[in-house]
Amino acid sequence: MAYKIVIPARYGSSRLPGKPLALIGGKPMVWHVWQRALETGCPASDIWVATDDQRIMEAVAGFGANVVMTGLHHSCGSDRLAEVAAIRGWGENEIVVNVQGDEPLLPAGMIELAATTLAADAECGIATLACPITDMAQVMAAQCVKVVTNKAGQALYFSRAPVPWARDHFTSLQQEGVMPDSPSAHWLRHIGLYAYRVNTLMALSHLPPAPMEQLESLEQLRALWHGIGIAVATVEQAPPHGVDTPEDLARIQRHFDTGLIPAQ
Repeated sequence: MAYKIVIPARYGSSRLPGKPLALIGGKPMVWHVWQRALETGCPASDIWVATDDQRIMEAVAGFGANVVMTGLHHSCGSDRLAEVAAIRGWGENEIVVNVQGDEPLLPAGMIELAATTLAADAECGIATLACPITDMAQVMAAQCVKVVTNKAGQALYFSRAPVPWARDHFTSLQQEGVMPDSPSAHWLRHIGLYAYRVNTLMALSHLPPAPMEQLESLEQLRALWHGIGIAVATVEQAPPHGVDTPEDLARIQRHFDTGLIPAQ
């Protein structure tokens, strides 16, 4: 099936400025992400890097990828994708996968799965991924975003809290102060990879933030608040962690030097 891939690559980062240009195995990080996109089989003409910085634009053009300059004003990733879709004149039913520019180890199969999941669900405007949580500490951790789905595999809610709340189990847990070794099969960890229909991107770019989005600090809750369906495909495990900090960068640089998959 045909779809587009957009790789947002911002220069500004509070923890790692200029990270799309950070060298990994002698190549800028954004080059590695572009390679993952090419591994999907998606034509190079349908893969675009979106940046707000001339230095990144020149680097991307230098290794032969398509690049488009976007504004500095975007508050979220979906707004930047909407600008790219408008600049390129993509049709309202086209599917666009957002592949973050700091995910050099993202498996190509996950990119494809996001696109095919959305194509298969006409009720939804967005698709994303999730995996089972096998560690109870992650169920309780705020940085591990949980997703609850209905029987059709569509998102009901995303939260940093341990949802669904196992009333009897967690009440006992709180009283006894004991953390079980592993949870049951009720909890799914959200993987922040998204596919959108272009008309959904355009709609989202004009919608105000939702109260629960601001409360949880989770952008995807804006879509649910406004009635936009999100299809969720489940995979066995999450991809290797992306690059947020200098420590993350060093770990991934070691991966490319040694061939070892970095720890999560």
